[in-house]
Amino acid sequence: MDGEELNIPAKELPIEKVKRKDWRESFHWRIFRIMAEFVDGFQFIADFKKTVTFFGSARFEEKDKWYGVARELAKMLAKANFAVVTGGGPGIMEAANRGAAEGKGNSIGLNIQLPHEQRINPYVTQAKGFHYFFTRKVMLAYSAQAYVFFPGGYGTLDEVFELLTLIQTHKIHEKIPVILVGKEFWSEVDNWLKKSVLKEYKAIDPEDVKLYKIVDTAEEAFEIIKDSKPRKEF
Repeated sequence: MDGEELNIPAKELPIEKVKRKDWRESFHWRIFRIMAEFVDGFQFIADFKKTVTFFGSARFEEKDKWYGVARELAKMLAKANFAVVTGGGPGIMEAANRGAAEGKGNSIGLNIQLPHEQRINPYVTQAKGFHYFFTRKVMLAYSAQAYVFFPGGYGTLDEVFELLTLIQTHKIHEKIPVILVGKEFWSEVDNWLKKSVLKEYKAIDPEDVKLYKIVDTAEEAFEIIKDSKPRKEF
């Protein structure tokens, strides 16, 4: 047992028994690091206007239908002078960054820094790395005047419900489009919200199921996004 386990003050221990922690591991330093990451993130994203954030599964490959639709939509947006923002990784993120690059627009990746290999797709032209997942998530949520969600897993579902909650509670302007691409996938969620959450449990209001639109094609999504207004902050 060492002095920490015996609760012996460090000053009464032999010098070789005193545990010396790196000062950067302290809670105080961690708070400053988080603050700095927020400042850097907001500073980075503020330089881009007319931004659209894409979410969706990281598992979709090039041959997948939704990879193609995301790529097509991003290319259309880039040609219309919209900047495309993703998490910078594979799947739908890669497809969106690829389409934006092909459309000669801003292809932005807000990726996460990992202990070993950092996976960022090759189509990102402007990137910002984040140490903390939650600061990155705030930047993805803050970054756009429209949000596009493709089929995905827990991460995608987490993001869509967080964005809808922020709009519902007026933390984000209610006119910001939230577009769910893929009727077969999202209709199941839509039916559950309307039949169970709204009608049976009365846990949301009728207006809350109007906060999103479900489409099936890049063209449908583009028609909604092209007339979206610059984001307003409260």
